Amino acid sequence: MRELWREFKKGITIENPTFGLVLGLCPTLAVSTTVQNAIGMGIAATFVLLGSNIIISALREFIPDVIRIPCYIVVIATFVTIVELFMKAYSPFLSRALGIFVPLIVVNCIVLGRAEEFANKNTVANSIADALGMGIGFTAALILIAAIREALGSGTIMGLALAKNYQPALMMIMAPGALLTIGLLIGLVSWRRFRKKGTVPNPNN
Repeated sequence: MRELWREFKKGITIENPTFGLVLGLCPTLAVSTTVQNAIGMGIAATFVLLGSNIIISALREFIPDVIRIPCYIVVIATFVTIVELFMKAYSPFLSRALGIFVPLIVVNCIVLGRAEEFANKNTVANSIADALGMGIGFTAALILIAAIREALGSGTIMGLALAKNYQPALMMIMAPGALLTIGLLIGLVSWRRFRKKGTVPNPNN
């Protein structure tokens, strides 16, 4: 149980896909304009991570090494198709908002990376814990980035106005705002991590 907790927790903290491993930045930049989009993308990615990790871990002894990557892509594409069709059927507005970035989960380096580096080498139970941790960590990062960008760039959160007389900084919902927000958050996370380890340079020295 302790091992499962460790595998789960690492995806949220030290190996967070966005702030720790700095992976999957393309969809992060594109869909984090609103919290609603961030939640939708996070849930979709988590579902694909969980499904693909389970199948790949369960079949890891039967997948020939020379064709493992094509096999991973087929498995991942299956779960992405399920997510895409479900979203189009039950949340067409969200499907249109996320657009091409849902199908592109197939080649998302977070999903493929966990299949290759973890699910292919570990048990199903550990792979489930890893997928849930990475998925929740990715979702939390998306929501944080989107909340900052939506609040500053639109003056809303989940479509609800924060202040009547607020003048939105439109740059924040554009590409420069996304890069600025992600860069500052990654810098803050890295600073806190180094400070915790006692390795932050002292400017007074």
